Amino acid sequence: MAAPMADGDRARWDERYRGAAGREHRGPSSFLLALDGLLPRGPGATGLDVGGGSGRNALWLARRGLDVTLADVSPVALDLARASARLDGLALRLVETDLERDPLPAGPFDVVLSVDFLWRPLFAAVPAVLAPGGLLVVAHPTRRNLEQHAHPSGRFLLDEGELPSLLGPGLAVLRHEEGWFADRHEARLVARRG
Repeated sequence: MAAPMADGDRARWDERYRGAAGREHRGPSSFLLALDGLLPRGPGATGLDVGGGSGRNALWLARRGLDVTLADVSPVALDLARASARLDGLALRLVETDLERDPLPAGPFDVVLSVDFLWRPLFAAVPAVLAPGGLLVVAHPTRRNLEQHAHPSGRFLLDEGELPSLLGPGLAVLRHEEGWFADRHEARLVARRG
């Protein structure tokens, strides 16, 4: 298990997001879009996007009418998310936190989303913040991704078949697949709290 994120890592992420500030943001994850019919929408539904950066997925959930909390270590990323939400007339709750050290924001949430963020102990904590019947949605590259891409490095990649074994008790896997999606090798999972 890697050590918790150091302040140097926070500065690195801030710098990365500063460089992206003037560029057009990517849309939501294709996996998230494919789950449109499964995910909640409308008033009263809540979502948590962990390590969500500048908010590409959190904003999509907010457009569906969810009350969304975006948790990330980078204040620069959160400022970008705030500006995008303001432009779109959306509300986001923004939490600056190091999820490798701090607890998850208090729930309950109807959806917990983790796209391109890997801290293995996090998955054991998710059931405590999910509402009964709530969904965990994960999309993250595996080590096979290194066959075509040098980044992210192996430290930040899942082993093939590893993701379901990381789930905390009380979560039932509804969907799990691994493969090449567009140009990345990803593990994708949806699990429900009983």
